[in-house]
Order: sequence, then structure tokens, then C-alpha cells
Amino acid sequence: MLLLNKEEIRSVFTMEDAIDTDKECYRLFSEGKFDVPLRAVINGSHGNFLFMPAYSEEMGAAGLKIVNIMPENPSKGLPASIGQVLLIDGETGMVKALMDGTYVTALRTAAASGAAFDLFGVRDAKIGAMIGTGSQAMCQLEAMLTARQLKEVRIAARDFSKTKAFVERTRTEFAAYDTEIIACADTNEAVKDADLVTLVTVSATPVCSAENFKPGCTISAVGAYTYDMQELDPAVFAKCGKIYFDSEDAVLSESGDILRPLDEGILSKEQFTGDIGDYILGKIPGRESDEEIIVFENVGIGALDLMTADRIYKKGNEAGIGTVWE
Repeated sequence: MLLLNKEEIRSVFTMEDAIDTDKECYRLFSEGKFDVPLRAVINGSHGNFLFMPAYSEEMGAAGLKIVNIMPENPSKGLPASIGQVLLIDGETGMVKALMDGTYVTALRTAAASGAAFDLFGVRDAKIGAMIGTGSQAMCQLEAMLTARQLKEVRIAARDFSKTKAFVERTRTEFAAYDTEIIACADTNEAVKDADLVTLVTVSATPVCSAENFKPGCTISAVGAYTYDMQELDPAVFAKCGKIYFDSEDAVLSESGDILRPLDEGILSKEQFTGDIGDYILGKIPGRESDEEIIVFENVGIGALDLMTADRIYKKGNEAGIGTVWE
């Protein structure tokens, strides 16, 4: 079994690799090439325990990601989202690799946003915005910068002091992109005029007003993985032209961004466009004008963890990195 930590993964697997992997995974998922049960969630007294299995006969592999969301962790100097990924040989059942699931989760989730921005974002996008500065935010920002060559990205969150500290880190980390990264005290100011918007919070209420989303923007809503979470203002559904999902079934099993507006009669299933993989396969339309607002609801599916882990494992083997545990 190969053990791979975050830095070892980063040394062989780029954000470009992750975005390409997610696109290919979505295509295969829509072709029915994965067996992906809906994730099991156990609600604990200090957070949520999530178990995400997947199997692909075509890949000859299975996987299990254990990821735990613990809101109190940042006060202890730990990530709010923490976990591990197991990669399993589909023929023998032997565990081939154990890797940092916290990073794999952040990477593949961000790459999903990057894939949506690449596929649906206006081609001349210049301004980005991100709401949230938690454990997934660095990867989400990198995905946005990778998908489009942006002039400016605005960052906002609940705590402005943390927002400023986060922005200082990103200016060093992403200096090569030559993009101005700005800390905003107000979330509505951050998203105003933005072409690409990422929402990556665990908020129970909308983090900004839909009236501030400009015509033509593409929104990746990442954070709402339970019914009680709703970071996306449902008023946007009256304005948007397309609503895509990583998996409609997964979204309709858990996401408050979609379930709550459905229950309240603000949104109907007739407004759904479909899964991103169906667009890649040419089954459903993509962006049809530069004025169209597009929403991508991204709750995460186990197929992404499996395919990402498999490709990381292969690259790690080729590069001779990691620790072999007999």
C-alpha cells in the first residue's frame, strides 16, 4: 500500500490535472460507468461524519473516502474538513493506496468548480469573486485562476480580519497568475460585476443577494451539503438561464440550496438543465448567450474521489514518491 501526503500529491498532480480528471469523471458518470451509492452521513455532537464509496469496473478500482466536517476544528488549529481516501484494487480487494483525503477533497471539489467555469464561463471573464475562506478556499481560488485568466478576484467572508489574512497568503501563493486579489468587507460588493463566483461556506442563510449577480456570471455553489445549509440566494433562480449539477440525484438527496426552494415553491424541477456530464456528452445545451446567468450546484460525488485517487496513485508510482507500507 502506498501512503501519500498532501505535499507528495501536489508534487505530481496539478490543478490542471484535477480539472481534466473531473471532466472525464463526469462524462463516465453520465455514461453509467460508476457504481456510486449516495453518501452516508452520521450527525455527531461535534460535526458530521461522511462516508463516500464508489466502484468502477472499467477502471478496475473501488474507493472509499471518509471525510468529517467539524466546525469547531479551526479553533483547535485543525481544518474544518478532514479525512482520508482509500484506493482499492477492483480485482483483488487489496488496498493500493491511502492518501490525504482532506486535500483530495479540496482538490477535486475545486476542480469541479474549475470545470464548470471552463465549460460555462464567459470566454472573456476578467473578474472573479469568492465567498468563504475556510479549508477548501485556497484550492477553490486556484481552480478559478486556472480556468480563466482573471484581472481581479475579490474575497469576502464573515470575519474581515481572517479575510485579509487569507488574501495575504494567496498573494504569495498565486503570484504567478498576475491577478490582483482583493479583500472585501461586504459580500455583496465582492460579487457585484463578477464574471465567476464561488460560494464555499457552511452558511445556513444566503451569503449575498441575487440582485448583485451580473448578467452572464457563472456561479459555483459548493458548500450546502445538508438541507439546513443554504448559501445561495434562491431569488437567483428567477434570473438564471441554466442550472447544472454534478449529480442531480446527489443534490436532491441533501442540498439545501435546491431542496429548500423546491419545498417553498420558488424553484421547480422543470428549471433544471441537468448533470454536467450530460453536457459534456452533448445531451443538453451549454451557455447560449453572454447574458445568461448559470448556476452549478456542486455537492460532490464519490466517483470524483475514486478517479482522482486513481490518477494520483499512478502518477505517484511513476515518480517514485510516497511511503510503501507492506
